[in-house]
Amino acid sequence: MIERSEPEFGLPERTMLEAWLDYERATLAVKCDGLDDDQLRMRAVPPSSMSLLGLVRHMADVEANWFRRVLTGEDRLGIYWSDDNPDGDFDDVDTANVAHDFATWRAECNNARAVATRMSIDDCGTRKGERVSLRWVFVHMIEEYARHNGHADLIRECVDGVTGE
Repeated sequence: MIERSEPEFGLPERTMLEAWLDYERATLAVKCDGLDDDQLRMRAVPPSSMSLLGLVRHMADVEANWFRRVLTGEDRLGIYWSDDNPDGDFDDVDTANVAHDFATWRAECNNARAVATRMSIDDCGTRKGERVSLRWVFVHMIEEYARHNGHADLIRECVDGVTGE
């Protein structure tokens, strides 16, 4: 069972941002829970190439982008995409190794937590020549997961009829 609970109302800012990000990460895991590999690969809303597995792969890349590239300055290529295949995270799921892709996503989430632990909320990285604070990254990541979790909710309902938060 995946543990997921909304953050308490009176938490300090950083603790609240970290808690909401972990809540949204757990929400994506809940949306994928109990499905087999074929169901996770299912593109349930044609003509979109989006699938639950594609969302997991996409979020692994998003975690790596913000916490590795932007905040720590790692010179790193995309995990599932390239300049020649910009939608590889979504498009290339038919033969993807589901267990490996979920492990990659979890590893990127763990790396993000480790990076954030070493930083103050006002510490900055650089994206396209602009300084970006950890605070901004937290808020953006919460927004990114929340938006994609809405997609995941609709995809999951199409796959097997399961609905819910």
